[in-house]
Amino acid sequence: MSEHHGLRRRLPVLSVALAGVLWGIIGPFVRTLSGMGLQSMQIVAFRAIITAVLLFVVLMVRDRGKLRFHLRDIWCFLGTGLCSIVFFNFCYFSAIEDVSLSVASVLLYTAPCIVMLLSLLLFHERITTPKLIALAMSVIGLCLVTGLLGGGGNRATPHGILMGLGAGLGYALYSIFGRYALDRGYHPLTITFYTFTFASVGSLVLCQPAGMVHVLVSTPAVWLPGVLLGVLCTVLPFASYTWGLARMESSRASIVASVEPVVATLLGVFAFGEAMTVGNFAGVVLVVAAIAVLQEPWKKQETPVHAGEK
Repeated sequence: MSEHHGLRRRLPVLSVALAGVLWGIIGPFVRTLSGMGLQSMQIVAFRAIITAVLLFVVLMVRDRGKLRFHLRDIWCFLGTGLCSIVFFNFCYFSAIEDVSLSVASVLLYTAPCIVMLLSLLLFHERITTPKLIALAMSVIGLCLVTGLLGGGGNRATPHGILMGLGAGLGYALYSIFGRYALDRGYHPLTITFYTFTFASVGSLVLCQPAGMVHVLVSTPAVWLPGVLLGVLCTVLPFASYTWGLARMESSRASIVASVEPVVATLLGVFAFGEAMTVGNFAGVVLVVAAIAVLQEPWKKQETPVHAGEK
């Protein structure tokens, strides 16, 4: 019985970690689509449109009731779709033009710090000792994974740093607006669908849609990696993350999701033959250990279940 209880307690963390793993394998799909002629923001728009269409079909077949939402709650989905997905991607792609990828990655993963502070102010979540320890371990680990510590040669400009911090804020806002949507009783699939419906509209404004349509029509092969990107790296991880978010604090979920760059690094090593230094390996261990710290019941840890289960 205790083993069953322990598994149930760990399921939200495993669900969020699974989301991080699936986000971590996005690189090969983006490289493939880029090689076929799509620009960065066009990939964002393509991914958002495919995700919204796939979820619309699924919900129409399985449960049309999940397509309903109250107009008074539209700000939650504008928040996850425009303030998070579109703003985060725009800032991140702007950042990597002015700073190294390692600096951009670490600036992006200021998100757990931002989520922790916003959750304290907005949801009155406690900043506990295990959270602070896990946060410190994940930040140091990410600096080692990306080579910001011990790597040398990392370029940066004030504009790039500002854009990187903007990306971290946008990334963090999904947990915040997603929490508000969950507290209003919306299902994770409903939240994911409307997130990417609004993200589709917002990203189309920024992506030169005529050029995107030309590539989609002239290069039919682009559709397979596009659909896989939509299913494996968007629908499944966002639904999984939102499901876990409904059952744990926003600050904990954001730290657990830091497994994403670790997976991306390991994928680069084993699939693409990229080098891994001792520092990179130490960073991987630290990030994984940070997740383990959040699993430990130092005192009784909260696992709130919100109304978003209906």
